[in-house]
Amino acid sequence: MKIQNAFRLGLIGTLGVGLGIMILMSIVSLATILTYIGAALFLALGIEPLISFLERRGFKRWLALLTTMVVLLAAIAGLVWAIVPVIVDQSTQAIEGITQWVQSGDALDLVHQLQQQFPTIVNQENLDSVVKYSQDNAGKIGGGVLQVGLGIISGFFATIIVIILTIYFTSSLPAIKRSTYQLVPATKRSRFSELADQITDSVGKYVMGQVALALCNGILSAIFLTIIGARFAILLAVIAFTFSLIPLVGTITGSVIIVLACLISGPQTAIAAAIYYIIYMQVEAYILSPRIMNRAVSVPGAVVVIAALAGGSLLGILGALVAIPVAASILLIIKQVVVPRQNEL
Repeated sequence: MKIQNAFRLGLIGTLGVGLGIMILMSIVSLATILTYIGAALFLALGIEPLISFLERRGFKRWLALLTTMVVLLAAIAGLVWAIVPVIVDQSTQAIEGITQWVQSGDALDLVHQLQQQFPTIVNQENLDSVVKYSQDNAGKIGGGVLQVGLGIISGFFATIIVIILTIYFTSSLPAIKRSTYQLVPATKRSRFSELADQITDSVGKYVMGQVALALCNGILSAIFLTIIGARFAILLAVIAFTFSLIPLVGTITGSVIIVLACLISGPQTAIAAAIYYIIYMQVEAYILSPRIMNRAVSVPGAVVVIAALAGGSLLGILGALVAIPVAASILLIIKQVVVPRQNEL
């Protein structure tokens, strides 16, 4: 190829590279806002099945939207009003209980027992290393606590923003779909809209299924922990519900935290909690999850693991949440678009 004007070619190439860098930097700068938008759109798709259910019962769109939002916000407000005071009270009791537990010498007794059971791991040298590390990094630990407090405040405002965006997206979801469909050529618009509706329906059903599983874990945890006399049962049940919203690893992570917290109530309570969660995870994996989630998304187990790990690595908790419906959407496109085309060749 003969270059007529090397300066013009170099200038155009430099401007193109600069524009690309500017776009990437803009995306990085807007990462938080894009995360809010993605979370709100994900929740809007999760609420859509409820609105569609009411529409099939004769409700108009605006009335179904208003009814759903009022019920959900009332449920959230009632839950906060009922649980937050209990959580605050039990959190205060937990801090006081841990302080008394350490000051009473029970902590030292537990350390001695662990030294007898695991002498190679819990020995004086390792304990001295932990104490020395804590003393040398006291300032960093205090700064980390401050960052946690600031993170809670920013998380509160982020939640408000996501709720507002969710209401907007839910109210205008049909219009957003129609506008998106108009960007597709008319000859392929019908097929595209059909696939898009299947994908959005699967996402909505997946969200509802994940919330249903989390509610099962939270309610059953509250009942069982209260029966065995675990301290801070409501607080631990909220932890179980919150972690169960995270697919694949959420339930086991929350269970480990709860079992460790039950040590404050005594070794017998912790052992009972451990046995319960081992049984519950089997029931969830082989009974509850297949019955609930198979109606939402149909994804092979290996793809679920890979998708959740990849999504968590890329976007954290939000990535883990959306990874499975995204994987289901890709599989749907492959089955209904790619495979038929290959069969025609």
